[in-house]
Amino acid sequence: MMTVTRRDAIRTLAAAPFFASAAMRHALASPMAWQTAPASEGSNDWSKAIVDSTMFRYPDPAKLGGWGYAISLYLYGQYLVYKRTGHKPYLDHMQGWVDSHVNQDGVIDKPINSLDYMLPGNLLLVLHQETGQEKYRKAAESIRVRLDTYPRTEDGGFWHALSRQHQLWLDGMYMSMPFLVRYGQMYNDQKYACDEAARQLLLYAKHLNDPASGLMYHAYDESGAQPWAVPPANHSSFFWCRAIGWYGMALIEVLEVLPHKHPHRKELIALVRQLTDAYRKYQDPRTGLWYQVVDKGGLDGNWLETSSSSMYSYTISRAVQRGYIGRKHLHVATRGRQGVLTQLSKDADGHAHIANICGGTNVGDLAYYLARPRNTDDFHGIGAFLIMNEQLGPKIQS
Repeated sequence: MMTVTRRDAIRTLAAAPFFASAAMRHALASPMAWQTAPASEGSNDWSKAIVDSTMFRYPDPAKLGGWGYAISLYLYGQYLVYKRTGHKPYLDHMQGWVDSHVNQDGVIDKPINSLDYMLPGNLLLVLHQETGQEKYRKAAESIRVRLDTYPRTEDGGFWHALSRQHQLWLDGMYMSMPFLVRYGQMYNDQKYACDEAARQLLLYAKHLNDPASGLMYHAYDESGAQPWAVPPANHSSFFWCRAIGWYGMALIEVLEVLPHKHPHRKELIALVRQLTDAYRKYQDPRTGLWYQVVDKGGLDGNWLETSSSSMYSYTISRAVQRGYIGRKHLHVATRGRQGVLTQLSKDADGHAHIANICGGTNVGDLAYYLARPRNTDDFHGIGAFLIMNEQLGPKIQS
């Protein structure tokens, strides 16, 4: 195993743009990121095991699926593993999926009629950075320009989708805002990008925040027409785990780019503090995981969910590193990761799997959330795990 010194890391970082070197940059932010994985894990590099196993199941990246957010979340996690290991097949596999959906003129094969379809833009940015191919910049630009005409609520919030008129879903913030600020940083559009991202995050919080619990509701319907919209606030009624995880990660990633003197930075950090305090409050003390309906751990039929547990652990860890919250929260992130690792296993052929991942979910009532499928190897969970594990867990290996 190769030992990587802090000097080596700094030399590597100096030659690389901001988010392309995310895994190494995380490590530089605080000495605690240099700790090795717990001894009970042995020599397992679970990030590599998960990526290798997923690539084994999908050797043709075009068969991963259509242009969408869950696959892109996974592939962004795979990219972080590539940045740490330098194993080029990980990058090639990611590029193969993007190329199956973006032609040589930079045209994406899916209309951008939902915030969900903006998250793959992060892959376009890293591929333009890695390859210099202009088609990736053009495709990313088409997503950025779409925001100029994208429909909004009366107070300016981006609808979740054209098929979800007048609705704001927490999920949408991670789907769109990290891409926007990264695009702005790369292509000299930072003022608009940062101002818009801060505005959207605060607008969504205005409609969905619950200061009493510290958590956030899944969705808001400006029209009040949806059966789940409770008047007079017209938001949904339950705290679904992954929606809150998406929003927390969106805050963290936008703050990575937002200027330190931005007028809304303190408000966004205050939301990070509120959420991470709530994560600590509602963490299951026995397993370190979090429940599908976060505040109802004792409810019959509720269950511990893997993707959100990864998201919460990631958000807490990064917030500690950046000094947004105190180190007392670090054990929450560490226990969360240890809990997630209990959901990982290897089969008889040595392929890695992740269990108890909630499938794709709309807005609904309590029975709906509790009855969502508990999938194995769902891209929501694989992607969230990789992002979390590259932040908190892997050993630096040759």
